Amino acid sequence: MSIALLNKKVLIIKYGQNILNTGNISVQIISLTLKINNLQKHFLLHKKDHSGKRGLLNMVSRRRKLLTYLKRKFLNIYINLIRELNLRR
Repeated sequence: MSIALLNKKVLIIKYGQNILNTGNISVQIISLTLKINNLQKHFLLHKKDHSGKRGLLNMVSRRRKLLTYLKRKFLNIYINLIRELNLRR
């Protein structure tokens, strides 16, 4: 198992209370963040992958909307999640 997958499982258990709770908003944000970080590494090598960039922008947009909702409803969870994922909001 890769380090990223283990890190993802640890974060899912921490914020989703168990490994099966992947619908939790915090877990969705974590999952999107890990995918976005992985795609950013991909685009350093493949600069002309325009369809992939479109998918990346859709993921960033979805994460931003989820973060806005989380900030509005659960401010303390939002602050902890931003600190844990090192996001610049």
